[in-house]
Amino acid sequence: MKHDSEDRFFFQLSEEDVLPSVEAPTAREERRLALIGCFRPRRCGIATFTADSFDHLRSAAPDLAIDVYAMRGRPADADDPDVRLAIDERDPASYRAAAEAINESGADAVWLQHEFGIFGGPAGNMVLELVDRIAAPLIVTLHTVLEKPSADQQAVMARLVARASKLVVMSEFGRGALIDIYGADAAQIEVIEHGTPERPFAARSPLREALDIGDRPILSTFGLIGPGKGLETAIRALPAIAAQYPDILYRIVGATHPNLLAAEGEAYRESLKVLVEDLGVADNIAWDNRFLGSRDLLDQIELCDIYLAPYPNLQQITSGTLAYAVALGRAVVSTPFVHARELLRGDVGIILPGCDSDAIAEAVQLLLAVPEERRALQQRAYARGRQTAWSVVADRFAALVSKVTSPASPAPITRRWPALAGLWAMCDDVGILQHGMGIVPDRNHGYCIDDNARALMFVHGLLPGDSEAGQRVLTFASFIQHAWNPERGLFRNFMGYDRRWLEEAGSEDSNGRTLWALGHSAAKASGADFRRWATGWFERAAPMAQNFKSPRAIAFALLGADHLLDSDPGNAAARAIVEHGGAFLSALWKSARRPDWDWFETGLAYDNARLAEALIRAGRRLPSLSHEEAGLAALGWLCDRQTAAAGHFRPMGSEGFGCVGEYRPFDQQPIEAWATVAACATAFAASGQPVWRAHAETAWRWFLGDNDRGVPLGDIGSGRCRDGLTPRGVNHNCGAESILAFHLAHQAMAGSFWTIEPAPAALQARAPGVPAFAA
Repeated sequence: MKHDSEDRFFFQLSEEDVLPSVEAPTAREERRLALIGCFRPRRCGIATFTADSFDHLRSAAPDLAIDVYAMRGRPADADDPDVRLAIDERDPASYRAAAEAINESGADAVWLQHEFGIFGGPAGNMVLELVDRIAAPLIVTLHTVLEKPSADQQAVMARLVARASKLVVMSEFGRGALIDIYGADAAQIEVIEHGTPERPFAARSPLREALDIGDRPILSTFGLIGPGKGLETAIRALPAIAAQYPDILYRIVGATHPNLLAAEGEAYRESLKVLVEDLGVADNIAWDNRFLGSRDLLDQIELCDIYLAPYPNLQQITSGTLAYAVALGRAVVSTPFVHARELLRGDVGIILPGCDSDAIAEAVQLLLAVPEERRALQQRAYARGRQTAWSVVADRFAALVSKVTSPASPAPITRRWPALAGLWAMCDDVGILQHGMGIVPDRNHGYCIDDNARALMFVHGLLPGDSEAGQRVLTFASFIQHAWNPERGLFRNFMGYDRRWLEEAGSEDSNGRTLWALGHSAAKASGADFRRWATGWFERAAPMAQNFKSPRAIAFALLGADHLLDSDPGNAAARAIVEHGGAFLSALWKSARRPDWDWFETGLAYDNARLAEALIRAGRRLPSLSHEEAGLAALGWLCDRQTAAAGHFRPMGSEGFGCVGEYRPFDQQPIEAWATVAACATAFAASGQPVWRAHAETAWRWFLGDNDRGVPLGDIGSGRCRDGLTPRGVNHNCGAESILAFHLAHQAMAGSFWTIEPAPAALQARAPGVPAFAA
């Protein structure tokens, strides 16, 4: 096995190492992108940008299917045949429905256009209802990066930074702000400039004759009208310009911003007209009060000699009309806002020292007085615009989508046993440490009984005679024995590295998991003395199970009791736990299930498949056909829900634990894959149906890279496993729970589906020729 710089693993296996997959997903030739933003026919800059991106990306990437999810403030906002689904900007349920539709579509990537003001909630936080629920890699184009965000804006940005695989900004300022203010990773950020049209340079527009303008010098400002345009400053410059050039014409082109229009009608525009009259320049102003489509907008920009960008907000990082003016080769005079400073550097335009009417007048007079300078400036602008042509920008976006898209080829199913080096590295003479920092054990968090119980179950699957495994069995068993608190009749869970217990009693779930390990040991341990020890401790601790309220604690205890009954069918304590647990889980399932929700609880949490597995085992043991059928039905529903549209395993993520009736995909935990493999092995043994093998193999492939990010978590060569799958890849830490889940899942596959020999007694620390992954 080898790995590349992106930590993607490629298995090099001989034919005997690879087993055929049952109903393995096949690679899809067509990739799919979900594009989210305002869209035509809505009249705003984001809608224009999203529509232009859609049109040009289809040409740049004809193999990419693009589904548009359009933001809708009014019913007509998403009335376009290219819109797959509209999102009502003020309805949280609409965002959740869109996320579900995107997941069901099998989207390989999601591209979100973000701007404060187009999403509902404080600082537009309703967009997080969608972002938190999508599974595909997320690309976010940030049309605004605020230098001084409010608390609500900071919270939204923090979540977007945490969720996005890639953040796209249109300026180097935006890149720096994301790193310095919002803590983004530099490798996460792409600078892709605003796309611009590709037109031949036009020295003189034919619109001059159509509008009967003749040879009058034309100034223009374009876009939706509002106080943020700085139009007052430009208008106040006109008297000085008109004194020298009486025929100057300033065309203000654009409709009043819809939000401003709804709030106060045309009051702002009327105030500008009053200013014009007061200054005596009414003959030097032309108003074009309409929203322009792309072609009309370009024609209007070509008409002007000088484009004015008098914006007062010097932190503005994007201006589509400024980018268009440069691309069409217009002479530009602009205030020093962020986008202008970057786009116009290199003498591409005139950058003013501030938002000042006298400075505007002086710059315009210079360009009108020296035509050669104006023409040279236009040529430099047009040349700069070739770098931002939509064909160039669309190619960059197509490459970015390809970069974040998960590979479609399923990982091979390998029979090679994971090496034990990574597992033993987490152990000392006390037990197995909980956590790792990268691949290095982290002593700061000490130990827990949960991991030592899992470790005890794992070592029983190794061949008798392995001296190291034999010693580890005693270490893990001793940890469990020492955890017992006779005064509480419960096991403690957490121990510091200094060997001091950190609590008087652990949770119900940790105690249930300990009973599971004891019952498993009573049946699976190789020596009679150890089986006798495990049985004695199980019977001593068993009374606590009658008081459990946690469904998982009850299920864990039931699993242990069922194992013990394999070796001691008459054990009364174990029998009582199975009877009580089976009745409890059956009643829970009947009370919580709905037509579209065939589960034990109103939401999913962790170790979900164990509930179904326990009920199946109870049905087989008692016997109770109703229990068994209920468990199989619940497990089938869960497996279907945990299978992505592309066919890979997608468990409920830790962020979704306890969320009622919904699904959140991250962070995905190795324990879910192991639980599903083991539960499907139980279902296969009960029913013999091959579908359970298919589901188990799908869950196992998740470890090897057939997952939502296309990256492996488990490493056969070292036996380590990463701690989880996150929106941006893997959590690189390797803790005990994850490593054990990897080994135990492989053990379950080998024991139930592959019919191969148990792990060799002298399992090598690393398989020959197979390197461990780097820290």
